[in-house]
Amino acid sequence: MSTDAMTQPIGDGLDADATLAALTERFSVERDPQDKWGLSVIVQADQLRELVGFLRYDERLCYDMLVDVTAVDYLAYPAWRGARYAVVYLFKSLVLNHRIKLKVFVEEGEEAIPSIHDIYKIANWTEREVWDQYGIVFDGHPNLKRILNHHEFVGHPLRKDYPVQKRQHLSINDPMLDELTARLRQLGFSIIDHEATTPSGQDPEGAA
Repeated sequence: MSTDAMTQPIGDGLDADATLAALTERFSVERDPQDKWGLSVIVQADQLRELVGFLRYDERLCYDMLVDVTAVDYLAYPAWRGARYAVVYLFKSLVLNHRIKLKVFVEEGEEAIPSIHDIYKIANWTEREVWDQYGIVFDGHPNLKRILNHHEFVGHPLRKDYPVQKRQHLSINDPMLDELTARLRQLGFSIIDHEATTPSGQDPEGAA
């Protein structure tokens, strides 16, 4: 399949050129030349929230699904001279069946960009994952804390300079499920608190 065929909409959505034209009418964006297969657009952090809102609510675009938020650390990227990090947003329109990626470059020592948790609810979780793994702060996030690593964990393990063999001592268990626990209780489920019901040093299953 050709590159041109892969960028055509399956439904009634805009193709890559028309989408880019709609964005450049209002925003200072450029197409990412590294993306050879789809449409990736580079946007400045100070325009991120406005652009994301435009993607979601403009009737020509209707990007109603935030598929993921991830990041890239370019520290070891061959011949790279740009910002060390990039935060990448993957969007899809379930109505028009087209896709787009946004990329925001983030300089080392200035690892902060605006949160979009109030535009897409799923960003509440995906932004936490990016902060946890890469150390990029999302300004305005209501609960920016670890979601994959233990709350005592020091550092951000997907940064290229994090030691691969490094081990850390963690003093207590960390369920990391406080929000899920609260939601389950709201729905009427009973939650067993093993730390409260199991004597210290005793196996929860009663094994010797």
